[in-house]
Amino acid sequence: MIGPGPRAGSQRRTYAATWVGTKLRWDPAADEAERQALLGFAEDCPNTTVVYEPAS
Repeated sequence: MIGPGPRAGSQRRTYAATWVGTKLRWDPAADEAERQALLGFAEDCPNTTVVYEPAS
């Protein structure tokens, strides 16, 4: 499950984007609680772009 991470705006967006990029790159499983946390981050950060490179 995703940890609590930072609580401040900019740091929270960076943390969320990094976490999502890691999930997209490596495609690990996510339980429902983590999925909901990531969706919450996405709602809180609608203008944040996640950049990642797929793993080879």
